[in-house]
Amino acid sequence: MSAVWVDDEIIDKKKERKIELESQKLEKRLCRNVGQAIVDFNMIEEGDKVMVCVSGGKDSYAMLDILLKMQQRAPIHFDLIAVNLDQKQPGFPEHILPDYLKKLGVPFHIENQDTYSIVKRVIPEGKTMCSLCSRLRRGILYRVAEELGATKIALGHHRDDMLQTFFLNMFFGGRLKGMPPKLVSDSGKHIVIRPMAYVNEKDIVRWAAQQQFPIIPCTLCGSQQNLQRVQVGNMLREWQTKYPGRIENMFSALQNVVPSHLMDGSKFDFKNLKATGIADPEGDKAFDAEEFPTASFSTSMPSLQVVSL
Repeated sequence: MSAVWVDDEIIDKKKERKIELESQKLEKRLCRNVGQAIVDFNMIEEGDKVMVCVSGGKDSYAMLDILLKMQQRAPIHFDLIAVNLDQKQPGFPEHILPDYLKKLGVPFHIENQDTYSIVKRVIPEGKTMCSLCSRLRRGILYRVAEELGATKIALGHHRDDMLQTFFLNMFFGGRLKGMPPKLVSDSGKHIVIRPMAYVNEKDIVRWAAQQQFPIIPCTLCGSQQNLQRVQVGNMLREWQTKYPGRIENMFSALQNVVPSHLMDGSKFDFKNLKATGIADPEGDKAFDAEEFPTASFSTSMPSLQVVSL
């Protein structure tokens, strides 16, 4: 019996060690991805005060967690302040975020604004609430950033969010437009950054489970299952399952735009295009079909269900 017990103990220790190593690898990957995005887009600079928007969801918890780790390791000094907008949703556990942020020891501000009642009053039952809710939140957070003296506003959108936005704009808006990693607000007063731009959602799900973040579900957008964004998200997950690597290629495409091979005259001057007499070093491709790596999977494409709202 003792021999069996010893063997079981060895197996348990091996499992624990494997879990620990996987956790370390995940943390390194998250920090590397966030750090690379910060560097690539110059998101955070010396002396910045970064307002980290924390909603209570896995994405914003992970963003705050990784930014705190980056703050300790970065060669520059910057401050972080966590901000939560309490929208007065019925049953919202008001104590969870303050308790969590106090435990972390990070400076924070809770902004109390009853946007929930406004959205429920204005938007008919069954219609999409995200647009109005987002506009109200944005205006409040911009005001709070100004009051706190924040130089940057950090949002927790990740790689999958950015791809979903791209396809939403293409399918339903008729334009090639995504979610930028860094932008200036409409008023011109604020810089908004998305440090999680290179992070995939699967890693965030795993990290949130490992860190046991106290997730607070949203009773507005989180309860709407027929949103077009949900449908696009399902499509992307199906693609990733059936065609591994496709998500990575699509995300890479967002960073490799060729205006001369699209049809937007404001981005490329087609009207005044003339022969230069200078040979293209890559050869004449005007009549050549594009060549792509051979795929080992079926060419049948999963369909996208368009939901009328």
